[in-house]
Amino acid sequence: MESELKDLNSTPASKPSSAKDDRPLLKPDPAPSVSAEELQELEKKCAAYVRRDAYGTMGRGELSLKEKLLLGVALVTLVPIRVVVIMTLLLFYYLICRICTLFSSPNRDEDEQEDYAHMGGWRRAVIVWCGRSLSRVMLFVLGFYWISETYRIPDAAQQSKPEGKEESGEAEKPGAIISNHVSYLDILYHMSSSFPSFVAKRSVAKLPLVGLISKCLGCVYVQRESKSSDFKGVAGVVTDRVREAHQNKSAPQIMLFPEGTTTNGDFLLPFKTGAFLAKAPVLPVILRYPYQRFSPAWDSISGVRHVIFLLCQFKNRIEVTRLPVYYPSQEEKDDPKLYANNVRKLMASEGSMTLSDIGLAEKRVYHAALNGNNSHPSVLHQKDD
Repeated sequence: MESELKDLNSTPASKPSSAKDDRPLLKPDPAPSVSAEELQELEKKCAAYVRRDAYGTMGRGELSLKEKLLLGVALVTLVPIRVVVIMTLLLFYYLICRICTLFSSPNRDEDEQEDYAHMGGWRRAVIVWCGRSLSRVMLFVLGFYWISETYRIPDAAQQSKPEGKEESGEAEKPGAIISNHVSYLDILYHMSSSFPSFVAKRSVAKLPLVGLISKCLGCVYVQRESKSSDFKGVAGVVTDRVREAHQNKSAPQIMLFPEGTTTNGDFLLPFKTGAFLAKAPVLPVILRYPYQRFSPAWDSISGVRHVIFLLCQFKNRIEVTRLPVYYPSQEEKDDPKLYANNVRKLMASEGSMTLSDIGLAEKRVYHAALNGNNSHPSVLHQKDD
């Protein structure tokens, strides 16, 4: 997510002087240099990233006088309170993690993964309970006063457990939680729900406050830019953790966003196969953010602008649909792409989402076009790895 934020806030190299977005939040931007016809065509192809809330494209649309007044009042009243409370909660949880990890050595493996998630006893219990509770409190502070959760009942005709587990009546632990990706808020919800591990860049481990918390979560650190043979690929590290979570009941659960980037919540992008290579069952979870004014989806809006508008909105909503554990067939185990695609189709059907075949490359092209880069037609058909 850190790299995505960097990409979304970048501008064409030919315009270094405009790299900083210092335009007023309440002032609409001039029309982009791309033509209206080109932009309309691009929006059709990149519909998964198009914002359709009251704040317009990239959150820079023309606002009514009433909306400007509401934002102005919120900026001087609601935002400072929320910022102070959120920073206090973050610092408080950091201190809890620091105390619980005193005199304890982190778990290390050959891939230089380092975490405290494998720590047992009362220390781990305190970290998990406080993490889940404070994450829910933080969501409340952000305006998510209640969360609607729906649990789908397993359909015996569609899903069956492996023969050994079915005879013993023992529930098989899923290897990973699979979720659609709409916003950075997804992480807070999953922390409050099941406190799983996430995939993060290796640099996250060194960040103040967040670094220790990510180690307590048991985050899987990946080095995408490294070409050294000393590092496993992202898929290899993820597969090992999924397999461990499936086979070891005491191992931390892992949470994966197989789309690889965020959307506006109405579409489901192609799934990467990393979560399905271990041939373990997965738990699909669908997130939606209904809205009236500002959409919490982090699609094509800049990170700073999104945070400010989110803090200004008094009430936000989130709806969660938890599907039954998906047990792969032998055919799906032998073909990870088939496994991933079948889970994706199920989530799209249950969540009333449209399947889309675009990816992060198209998102970057769309964002560049909105910023006035008219070179997008030549790179429109680039595909993400």
